[in-house]
Amino acid sequence: MISPQIPPDEAQRLETLRALKILDSAPEERFDRLTRMAKRMFGVPISLVSIVDSDRQWFKSAQGLDATETPRDISFCGHAILGDDLFLIPNAIKDERFHDNPLVTDAPNIRFYAGCPLRVGSGHKMGTLCLIDDKPREMDEEDKQLLRDLAVMAEQEIAALQLATLDELTAISNRRGFISLAKHALAMCRRHGQSATLVFFDLDDFKPINDTYGHAEGDIALIAFANLLRENFRDSDVFARVGGDEFVALLTGTGEEYVQQVLENFQRAVDQYNTEAARGYDLKYSAGYAIRKSDDSCDIEALMARADELLYEQKTARKR
Repeated sequence: MISPQIPPDEAQRLETLRALKILDSAPEERFDRLTRMAKRMFGVPISLVSIVDSDRQWFKSAQGLDATETPRDISFCGHAILGDDLFLIPNAIKDERFHDNPLVTDAPNIRFYAGCPLRVGSGHKMGTLCLIDDKPREMDEEDKQLLRDLAVMAEQEIAALQLATLDELTAISNRRGFISLAKHALAMCRRHGQSATLVFFDLDDFKPINDTYGHAEGDIALIAFANLLRENFRDSDVFARVGGDEFVALLTGTGEEYVQQVLENFQRAVDQYNTEAARGYDLKYSAGYAIRKSDDSCDIEALMARADELLYEQKTARKR
């Protein structure tokens, strides 16, 4: 058996997946309708909307299968998200990647598999719409296109979820998505006796960028700042655009010294971007942060308010 490789965009893919809040969510008719259609149209015993998590594939919708998830390292869908088009296995027992896979040698005794990757707007692949049969089979071009068309419909349903939790411009979490992820992160910190730090960023002199260079350039500046957050914070950190030119980051398991070092490193990265981009203006920002100790009971909204207050104290002091 050959386990699926990890895609190069895995960190960003998982960040997007977490923001969607789709994992372990309740069944929804809009997805079940698609898997019922696929099962009936192709005459297969199993059809799935499978979401590939860090260590499992979880089924948002399943027809003909009682399991709700399986390990990622034995999944067919883990292989499917590595490509851009249909992933087809006409007979798994004759494929060196799968012939001794427990999903082949035991229930559901997969022989035929066809999976179409499901992308979100950023291009990251969240999972697949897939067909499974316990008998070998082939697909002609008409069937392949039909599966692609059904996958597009599934992508549209996922996009509806994404619009609710992701910032459309920067492709990082919006306020709603951040609050959801941050609540989970703070709960984990509380259970493990760890502190957490909320950093509130506000871009300085952002309005003059729009006024002087136009709103398209203002969008470029916002995207650049979001990308700098993505590139310079840890995969385990949660960050978001929560307002027009306001961003936040939640760092878990961190203390004062670590936060200071992170902010120094981030400033150097911003300085480097300004030098290399040379767009006629510099990205500038103010930042305030608040640390929640392991025994502190304040929620994420209170932590954001505390950091925001410190940020504006800094901005006010700078103007004096």
